[in-house]
Amino acid sequence: MKSDRLLAILLLLRTRGRVPAPELAERLEVSVRTIYRDVEALSAAGVPVYAERGRHGGIELLAGFRTDVTGLTADESRALFVLAARGAHTALGLDAALGSALRKVMAALPEPHRPAAEVTSRRILVDATRWKGGPGAGAAVELGALQDAVFADRRLRLGYRHGGDTEPRTYTVDPYGLVAKAGVWYLVADRRGRPRLFRADRVRSARLTDAPVRRRPGVELADAWAVVRCEVEERPGGIDVTVRVRRDRFDLFLRLHGGTLTEPPADDGTSEWVVARLAYGVVGEARPLLAFGDRLEVLEPPGVREELARVAASVTEFYQRAPQQGS
Repeated sequence: MKSDRLLAILLLLRTRGRVPAPELAERLEVSVRTIYRDVEALSAAGVPVYAERGRHGGIELLAGFRTDVTGLTADESRALFVLAARGAHTALGLDAALGSALRKVMAALPEPHRPAAEVTSRRILVDATRWKGGPGAGAAVELGALQDAVFADRRLRLGYRHGGDTEPRTYTVDPYGLVAKAGVWYLVADRRGRPRLFRADRVRSARLTDAPVRRRPGVELADAWAVVRCEVEERPGGIDVTVRVRRDRFDLFLRLHGGTLTEPPADDGTSEWVVARLAYGVVGEARPLLAFGDRLEVLEPPGVREELARVAASVTEFYQRAPQQGS
């Protein structure tokens, strides 16, 4: 609708300042001629907007012009108040800012839409975290350090431990930003010109370098995220593992392996064993399960069970021979 497009132009100019007409046309999926007609319509309605042609020209509002959010529809107003759970905002230190922002938006809403928005905020909650709060627990680097890094526009030196590794590896990356998916925070960054995904809870160290960031031209966070997300979802050879864990070790199990859960654990609250289902990229990533000894049993698949038995036998054999070698 034309009215929606006029409001979109107005809000873009408020937030961006001077914007070239071709950029507005591309963002709103119309022709440049349509943009200029819309500018004339805004001007005729009393909005102090003007256009400057030429290489450095663009469309701009007069300095000091202010407006409010009176163009919101009822559904748009309700959508703003479908609140996410505190987890993501807490991790970024933005809980107080979120509350303040919502109060300001509520005050700016058209009067007829306020009751519906308020009811929505009390009746609908989106909780993106997984059960038991396993993912992201125990991160070695505070999320705030990564947040600072993605805004600094400098290259980042990471110490990162992959699943199944005992020691971290070192990478120099060019960060695009942070993404929270299903309660897990990820750093999206280029390494050697290709997008990579780094789980925040596996980052062991993060240090800014003096070199400026080298992002690929025209690539934004959403673009890089779309690529790595497809790579993860389409990666062949994924392994689903079913285990059962003794109740007295289940809290520790969740802290260490909650990030690999594929669904809420099957727990009736009384059984001696709790069944959990996990996902790994390769068999070797399941080796840390050995740390639970006889407190954990792999039920499926047989290949993972056999691999862990082989590793356990190798470790036992090593320690049985060690005293002979040292004598």
